[in-house]
Amino acid sequence: MTIEQFETWSLILGIGGLIAFMAFIMWDLARESKAGRFGTFILFTALGLGLLGFVIKTVLVEVINK
Repeated sequence: MTIEQFETWSLILGIGGLIAFMAFIMWDLARESKAGRFGTFILFTALGLGLLGFVIKTVLVEVINK
């Protein structure tokens, strides 16, 4: 395994882990605040759009660079 491959896999796993942790934080925030179904939906929608924007940006950069 080359250094470039290691860095690529580390980045993918690291960002994936951070996204999963962010989803856990959103779920915990909804549970602790007793937001209910609609409030939880709004939390995941609003905060999830930020995560989705980051993922879309990353994909677009990779597509443009190739």
